[in-house]
Amino acid sequence: MRRHKSERTPGAAMHPDCAHLHSIQGGTDDSSCSSRPAAEGSSCPGDVRIQLGSSEESRDTPSSRGSRAGSQSRGHGEAAGPEDAEPEEQGGSSLAELRCLLQWLHRSLPYLLILSVKLLLQHSTGISLGIGLLTTYAYANKSIVNQVFLRERCSKLQCTWLLLYLSGSSLLLYYTFHSQALYHSLIFLSPTVDFMNFWEVLWIVGVTDFILKFLFMGLKCFILLVPSFIMSFKSKGYWYMLLEELCQYYRRCVPIPVWCRYLMAHGGLDTALGWTLGILLGLLYLILKLLSFFGQWKNFRQVLRIFFTRPHYGVPASKRQCSESDDICSICQAEFQKPILLICQHIFCEECISLWFNREKTCPLCRTVISDHVNKWKDGATSMHLQIF
Repeated sequence: MRRHKSERTPGAAMHPDCAHLHSIQGGTDDSSCSSRPAAEGSSCPGDVRIQLGSSEESRDTPSSRGSRAGSQSRGHGEAAGPEDAEPEEQGGSSLAELRCLLQWLHRSLPYLLILSVKLLLQHSTGISLGIGLLTTYAYANKSIVNQVFLRERCSKLQCTWLLLYLSGSSLLLYYTFHSQALYHSLIFLSPTVDFMNFWEVLWIVGVTDFILKFLFMGLKCFILLVPSFIMSFKSKGYWYMLLEELCQYYRRCVPIPVWCRYLMAHGGLDTALGWTLGILLGLLYLILKLLSFFGQWKNFRQVLRIFFTRPHYGVPASKRQCSESDDICSICQAEFQKPILLICQHIFCEECISLWFNREKTCPLCRTVISDHVNKWKDGATSMHLQIF
């Protein structure tokens, strides 16, 4: 009996009853029962396995820590990989888009050439006239500025040629298109065009704007031909400035009748809705035009004040003061002609310093501020801005 009892005791220890396990909680047999089936590949029915952190940490070996560190590093590498690849993907997509654009241009080039030739042939007259007007303006404007810069040495023959050239170009243009009566725009009347679309309006306004430029450039050439004993070089500069400001204001007013006619007729005058829309568009255009006039009024008022007051930049210099400056003007490098002493005690020729202050406000030598404004158009230049509205 003792022998049989001793033989059953190990078996009971090796295979405990499940009810005995549920009755005894927290004992050492739980850990032995839960750990042994895991090792032997078997399990007890109804047993509860609890894995504690302490046991995991106790079983944590350097090899397992190394494997976890490797897995974490691989995880971080996989997360950072797409971020590093984004610039490469963007660069590849931009190159692909550029390649597609080049391929589209290569396929569409013949059609674009055909369309360009079609437009050139259809509007050859307008394009040729626009190029001619632009080159005429550029040539005349540069020539007038050069003649003003030469002062007393300006060529009377060149000024006469410019005056005749500008007048002849304007008359030839109006004679060529006499059926359209483009000269009506100069006196705030609409040209005799039955139907005006957007391109015809641009044509009429653009041609009139160039003609007005030629007209006032011819007046500047006429002032250049006036002898110096009648009008001094300094007085001519003020006249150039006033003429340019008047030209710009006149050019702003001339397109008003043409655009108002186009905008009012654009809505259709045969219906009440079209008539109302046309009137509203015309009123909106006039409001914007008035705002532009008020924006330029301050500048025009300043020009009028300068023209009538004729401000002086200094006082006449004495012979002793000129001799201290070696009787040489720092601008023209010649002897003083009507020397002017500035507030910074530097002496220059009156014409030289007047020409300098057409673009600057400071003394040429010490950069002391002498003038509070720039006399922008006293050098005879004409604005290249195209007034189209």
